[in-house]
Amino acid sequence: MAKRFGGKYSPSGDASKSESGSRGQFDGARVEPAGARANLLFLPAIPLVFLSLNDGAIGMTVGLIAAATLTGAAFLLREGLRAEAAYNARRTARRPAIPRKIFASVLTGLGTALAAYRSELVDAAAQASLLAPVLFGAAATALHAVSFGLDPLKDKGMEGVDTFQQDRVARVVEDAEKHLTEMTDAIKRAGDRRIEARVEQFQDTARDLFRTVEDDPRDLSGARKYLTVYLQGARDATVKFADVYARTRDAQALADFTALLDDLEQNFAARTRKMLLDDRSDLTVEIDVLRERLQREGVRLK
Repeated sequence: MAKRFGGKYSPSGDASKSESGSRGQFDGARVEPAGARANLLFLPAIPLVFLSLNDGAIGMTVGLIAAATLTGAAFLLREGLRAEAAYNARRTARRPAIPRKIFASVLTGLGTALAAYRSELVDAAAQASLLAPVLFGAAATALHAVSFGLDPLKDKGMEGVDTFQQDRVARVVEDAEKHLTEMTDAIKRAGDRRIEARVEQFQDTARDLFRTVEDDPRDLSGARKYLTVYLQGARDATVKFADVYARTRDAQALADFTALLDDLEQNFAARTRKMLLDDRSDLTVEIDVLRERLQREGVRLK
């Protein structure tokens, strides 16, 4: 007799069972900002290099410079897309210090112009001219800028923010992100996709704390030990676990490490909730003070 499928994650499943409070495996997953469109821009330099090898000294030199320029533009574009994604992910952020996407557009146009000039040098029947390369370069620059956009050119949500405190938070968060990156590199040595996903889940919880501190730099003093001591300890534990588990496949080591991640995740989530509640309490105090001041001035609020 047929039996209807059901369970924790089915549409008709028991809601009480599915609401366990834990984050899903793909909750907070981040898409790589530099996708196929950006990676395809590495390809034009490859045939350009091979086509330039038999063009004589001048043609080869111009072709190689054009290929190097196009490759540099692709690298800058990829980093610019990542910087823009980080800018968009934050509620308060400074504009990128280096406008990488704009520089990538300019270098793309310059590389295209050099490639076009090389082709004119190779064609002995035609008189080499700068008009066509300049036109090709200008078109390539414009098309690149339209396709990928420009860098963020102004700060976001920085009104009334202490820039000195913001810089302190940026340095601490940057170091914390390095710890998370080292955790990711270390856990890959364990060769277990499930524990890699568990580490990624903890990292998403840790990044929630990062974003909360960035939104209100006054929270840095209370969260500093989480961003430094606790994350450094988590990184060291991950490195040791990966080395042991890769050699022995010890089930007890896996259970202990998973329990450690559970404890760390709960503590980071609790700290984030506490800071959010403190921020709301500060807002309530500010509102009450403002109301009392208005009442003393004779303004009646409904």
